[in-house]
Amino acid sequence: MTTTDDFRFHAHELIVDLDAATTEMMKLISAHQLSGPEWERVTQWQHEAYERWMNYLNARTYETPDNNGQ
Repeated sequence: MTTTDDFRFHAHELIVDLDAATTEMMKLISAHQLSGPEWERVTQWQHEAYERWMNYLNARTYETPDNNGQ
């Protein structure tokens, strides 16, 4: 697997988790359940999923095109 494929695979996993957490949070908001243990669990999940996503993006090093010595 290439580096690009590795990036896409792991990025997809992280995005799916973040999307699931955000969806669960929005369901609770729609149900007016903005407190209690379920709210705490889901907001923590969403926060941690977002942090994992941002850490992954910020940790990546991207190759720059060869400028032929320029």
